[in-house]
Amino acid sequence: MNEFGIKAPGATIASLGLKNVSAAYWNLAPSELIEETILRGEGQLTDTGALAVDTGEFTGRSPKDKFIVCDSETENNVWWGDINIKFEPSKFDQLYGRVTAYLTGRDVYVRDCYACADPKYRMNVRVVTEMPWQNLFANNLFLRPTREEILDFVPEWTVISAPGFLASPELDGTRQHNFAVINFTKKVILIGGTGYTGEIKKGIFSVLNYVLPQHRNALSMHCSANEGANGDVAIFFGLSGTGKTTLSADPHRALIGDDEHGWSDDSVFNFEGGCYAKCINLTAEKEPQIFNAIKFGSMLENIDFFEGTTTVDYDSTSKTENTRVAYPVNYIENAKALSTGKAPENIFFLTADAFGVLPPISRLDSGQAMYHFISGYTAKVAGTEVGITEPTTTFSACFGKAFLPLHPAKYAELLGKKLKESGAKVWLVSTGWSGGSYGIGSRIKLAYTRALITAAINGDLDSVQYETLPVFGLKFPTVCPNVPAEILNPRQTWADKSAYDAKAQDLAAAFVKNFNQYAAGSSAEIIDAGPKVAMMA
Repeated sequence: MNEFGIKAPGATIASLGLKNVSAAYWNLAPSELIEETILRGEGQLTDTGALAVDTGEFTGRSPKDKFIVCDSETENNVWWGDINIKFEPSKFDQLYGRVTAYLTGRDVYVRDCYACADPKYRMNVRVVTEMPWQNLFANNLFLRPTREEILDFVPEWTVISAPGFLASPELDGTRQHNFAVINFTKKVILIGGTGYTGEIKKGIFSVLNYVLPQHRNALSMHCSANEGANGDVAIFFGLSGTGKTTLSADPHRALIGDDEHGWSDDSVFNFEGGCYAKCINLTAEKEPQIFNAIKFGSMLENIDFFEGTTTVDYDSTSKTENTRVAYPVNYIENAKALSTGKAPENIFFLTADAFGVLPPISRLDSGQAMYHFISGYTAKVAGTEVGITEPTTTFSACFGKAFLPLHPAKYAELLGKKLKESGAKVWLVSTGWSGGSYGIGSRIKLAYTRALITAAINGDLDSVQYETLPVFGLKFPTVCPNVPAEILNPRQTWADKSAYDAKAQDLAAAFVKNFNQYAAGSSAEIIDAGPKVAMMA
């Protein structure tokens, strides 16, 4: 066994049960990992200097193959079900032994890194990967210790990822040959059978979603965050297609982070040290910050080149629609050097309401904020996914249901507590359709949405007159700088008011039906904040 590179005193790969690996490469520089990847024939450089790799069979997460070890730590705490699937402790030990045996005689790559930019919440993570490009991903996405910190590094959690190891469902207790298993007692995440690097990132996010709300009184959030010149912080929640990345990337505000954050008593802090951005249909005009971040040190996943070139064809979906790039957050020009800020003053829930029912912006009280947080609503439209031909309601609890080890009401109650303590304002912003549903109405202009968000942040909406939207009970402003007043009331934009009323009832019913699964664990304040569906005679 050989070990190379900088590692903490006394730290050896043998301590992880990997006694007979061919070589363990510790904390290699990005340039070294890129060179290793190319020499092994696992990637190539694009014309911008970024490394391009293919993740193999899996080009996205596999939610049905994510497990949590059920033991005395988790049995009565985890929200068990199709999101969090039970795994036997003895099966985990057996699987761990089989993965480490598989790595015998192979090279492995070790990365010492950490999550949570606020030092009070820092969690040291050691990532051991079979492929060098997986280690580059860990370097880019997690926070990077200094050389001095690495010399004294003690990991709290360990991630071992072996894409080449294929599980046997009958022997190992998995569903199929790929898996991602979290063991909260042993503080280990074990990944196999998949090269999709997002499993590493989201594994640690799931851990923080368990630890921070339960033990540290910090709310874990699937959101982006930015900061104004005077230090005010805004955070943005939203599912894919709602504009979260676009709207939080403001040239006049510093980016704290684009995906995962914590909210403590006095700060918002990035969990990560990088960005994992979608690349499909990427252009310099639409997303200049992401486009310009794709350079040497960045890693592209599952992209195609224009024939005979090393120029990326961002419109190609031949491998997947989920093409991605991973890069350090400091590749974004206006990223904040220290990825922390004060407690938020404004919180935005973004939804692409394709039914044209919700106002372009509305102010939520604490009960409504908790209700819409649990709901995590948006709508998918034709063309976003195979098989979708008309608007489809989509709900994802807390805007990240797949990563919640606890019941969603736990996160919502903590949000409500922090709202009452901080006085933060919460806004529901529709970036969807106005004047009718998708196919009839038109998409709300991005310029109007930006103006609404700017007005909310600047306090321009604090003293204006508000009206209340029937059924949903949402309060919306009647005027806003640089936004036509006639679009602020969605019902008035419809030519056929009775058609609007019917569509509002349909959407309200979808909200109520979705929320029923969470009602048993939710407070009366949350339940009462939901829309009111008319009873049929």
